[in-house]
Amino acid sequence: MTDNWNVYPRPQMKRREWKSLNGKWKVRAGGRIQPIMVPFCPESRMSGYEGKITYGRKMTYRRLFTVPENWNGKRILLHFGAVSRRALVSINKRTAAFHDNAYLPFQADITELLQPGKNEITVTVMNDLSDKYPWGKQKEKRGGMWYTPVSGIWQTVWMEPVPERHIHSLKIRTGSDFADISFKGIDTGTVFLEGEAYPIKDGRVHIKLENPRLWSPEDPQLYSFTAVSGEDHIESYFALRTLTTLRIHGIPRLCLNGKPYFFHAVLDQGYWSDGLYTPPSPDAFEKDILAMKSLGYNTLRKHIKVEPEQYYYDCDRLGMIVFQDMVNNGDYRYLRDTVLPTIGIRPKTDLRIHKDPETRKNFLEAMDRTVKLLYNHPCICLWTIFNEGWGQFCADEAYDRLKALDSSRFVDSTSGWFHQEKSDVDSRHMYYEKLHLGIHDLPQLLSEFGGWSFRIPGHCFNEKKTYAYRKYNDRDTFVRELRSLYLDQVVPLAKKGLCGAIYTQVSDVEDETNGLLTFDREVLKIRPEEFRDISEELSDAVRQ
Repeated sequence: MTDNWNVYPRPQMKRREWKSLNGKWKVRAGGRIQPIMVPFCPESRMSGYEGKITYGRKMTYRRLFTVPENWNGKRILLHFGAVSRRALVSINKRTAAFHDNAYLPFQADITELLQPGKNEITVTVMNDLSDKYPWGKQKEKRGGMWYTPVSGIWQTVWMEPVPERHIHSLKIRTGSDFADISFKGIDTGTVFLEGEAYPIKDGRVHIKLENPRLWSPEDPQLYSFTAVSGEDHIESYFALRTLTTLRIHGIPRLCLNGKPYFFHAVLDQGYWSDGLYTPPSPDAFEKDILAMKSLGYNTLRKHIKVEPEQYYYDCDRLGMIVFQDMVNNGDYRYLRDTVLPTIGIRPKTDLRIHKDPETRKNFLEAMDRTVKLLYNHPCICLWTIFNEGWGQFCADEAYDRLKALDSSRFVDSTSGWFHQEKSDVDSRHMYYEKLHLGIHDLPQLLSEFGGWSFRIPGHCFNEKKTYAYRKYNDRDTFVRELRSLYLDQVVPLAKKGLCGAIYTQVSDVEDETNGLLTFDREVLKIRPEEFRDISEELSDAVRQ
């Protein structure tokens, strides 16, 4: 089990030397000390933790580590993929870092805190489930569409040596035949790509490609390169693809590489029966992606969660588009955010909703960091800012802010409802009504629908309760009616202007048994040969 997550955690800026600090740690909570397996949260089976979690109370992780001797003379960087929600990191009882976002990575230069031989790392964590910070779908009283919380360390902990002058980060901007790469931390160096050497000047390099292959789910071409600056070497990659909106036969269409494309999608919440936020091993991401591709899907909407970078790398290399949500914060109210919008009663403006300045500041800062973190991944084609009004405020201003950070991708400002003035799509959720197009002169996106349950005994989290929008006990009926939903409703709408449809969902999640996969990932409820033709029908519909 200690090697389950022993893979390099940052595929877009890979160095040769690194050391995983995953594996067995000790954790102290409520006066009791016991072992825990990192990077699995204490609420999960994979962690081996047996104590009770008290939300709002601190837990302290501890382990010893040594620094390889051949790293002497280098700067040592300590990295955390994600810790939920607040973390204070110390090395040999001296503070190294503080972080308070449950979904984003952080690092610290610990060189000056190290000592010869064994070193002690402690991480004091606390998940208070505060709605002032991004919290996602965590609820202490889980049930229905709310899930078991995730506390503590839930992504890889690792360290690496770097020279004094090294590449801190890179930003890759591409078009149909070029890549512009900007480096932070260095001014000069060389990029090596396909036998060619490109000099880095003033921290930048421009690469023009002859006979380029454009990235798509059907042909996920990646261009691998190496960047060398002094003693620092990194491996990375980019892809060429374009995203545009064109009006074809009077209909606004979302286009990939200049051609109308139907984003045939599934909602992906990234929960696992044994690891909750963390799959048992990194190859589980690949298995989910390939399972959905086998059914003909080309897009995943990563819902209310930011994954380890391995997930996005797998989508890049396997050819799976990602619509990435921002993680919500702010309070949720069932009447305001679900009941009234479902029956069509919605406020005209969001300027006075979720007015707390701290809540707004934390959301916008997390949005900025999410975009910067994932910017280089070609699989990401759309950002979702707000979902169903959860924490929504000043969506038009948030749209402008995000577009200033990334003008190359589509933006869905308000997925579901509470549409304001600025968005690249008219985004609707429809679970209880016949599917139809929206009213705005924008590319049409059915950003959630379906959610039908076919529960398989023996593969359920909860054998007694099921949360879904429609329930089936017979597999043949479930398959037949799901095909009918697509062929009789989605395909005709695609001909009229629908550009994408996101079915709920990839897998069952706790009480929800509306996944195409069971929660334990042991059963795919639909066989590929029963469903793959749907994707061909949808592709043909948008190209007419």
